[in-house]
Amino acid sequence: MKHLISLEELAKLATAYGLSLYLGYGWWLFFALLLLPDLSMLGYLAGPRVGAYTYNLFHHQGLALLTGAAGFLLHQPDLQLAGVVLFGHSALDRALGYGLKFSDSFQHTHLGWIGKGKGGVN
Repeated sequence: MKHLISLEELAKLATAYGLSLYLGYGWWLFFALLLLPDLSMLGYLAGPRVGAYTYNLFHHQGLALLTGAAGFLLHQPDLQLAGVVLFGHSALDRALGYGLKFSDSFQHTHLGWIGKGKGGVN
């Protein structure tokens, strides 16, 4: 089942890339921007609760879709691209097994525990 979900998320990533091309952006720009949402991890400097909140905000696929839709409705191609990049990034993360974070630990995600000491044991 895990592989099937990863394939689904990779399909979302490919779709996001295709949309960036459809919007008229260069092939390289999507990849150049793809890791920007991870800057939201800086919230962890203020503690795990704030970090989980900021991380989840920028990795939520619903927010990505709303951002892209707002760009479409407002005729703002850069906002459309922002939504596409957010969506593609979250799909890539989920394909790799990284999910939305719980506030107790960065390694505790909605997809399970990640990293060394999986299962909450460090």
